[in-house]
Amino acid sequence: MEPKISCIFNWSGGKDSALALYHCLQDPRLDVRYLVTSVNDSVNRVSMHGVREELLIRQARSIGIPLHQIRLPEMPGMKEYDDTMRTHLEKFKAEGITHSIFGDIFLEDLRKYREDRLAEAGLQAMFPLWKRDTTELIHEFLDLGFRTTIVCTQHQLERLAGRELTKELLLAFPEDIDICGENGEFHTFAFDGPIFREPVRFRDGEKVFKEYKQPMDADDSCTTPAASAGKLSGFWYTDLIPV
Repeated sequence: MEPKISCIFNWSGGKDSALALYHCLQDPRLDVRYLVTSVNDSVNRVSMHGVREELLIRQARSIGIPLHQIRLPEMPGMKEYDDTMRTHLEKFKAEGITHSIFGDIFLEDLRKYREDRLAEAGLQAMFPLWKRDTTELIHEFLDLGFRTTIVCTQHQLERLAGRELTKELLLAFPEDIDICGENGEFHTFAFDGPIFREPVRFRDGEKVFKEYKQPMDADDSCTTPAASAGKLSGFWYTDLIPV
């Protein structure tokens, strides 16, 4: 019998991560050693998604895979981000881990960035959902019995924030957004489905708008979405409170 491929899984807590992890757990060649998540150290929330650390911990406990947090300041520069990631990747490499798994679907620049940074640490990337049709993916996700709620949206999609993503809600999506939010239109929190031993329970809290000013050097921040330098953009966040 060939030895298993020792992996880390880059876990955002959202639907694409959940579906990608589901497929990885069906693959007998893979040994997923850790769920790896970037956490905003100043507020103890998942970077970009804004989900509380406690809910992230409950997700990992329900899945049954150890959680590895990468603690980052709220707005790290790209060099600081890369240096921090390299330190953690070198630790994984020393433990015998050879591959890092992502739930990305079609962002070519992001894939190249990930592959290049991993190569510097001697690791390889895996993308189990790569180039699949996003409409097909979201229906597969729901048909498998997964459940997820929209926790973060771009400013123009406020009406979607805090709603559970269902097939009925998909019919109300604007035509000009990707149905999986692959361009950063929205982010989700997966709380039930075949990878979970039990649902992660929560109630909706406050909905707030957070404005971000794009850096004048558009390459100087790793936490804001792509946009014109110097412009303002923002996201609606729905706070999920553990119960």
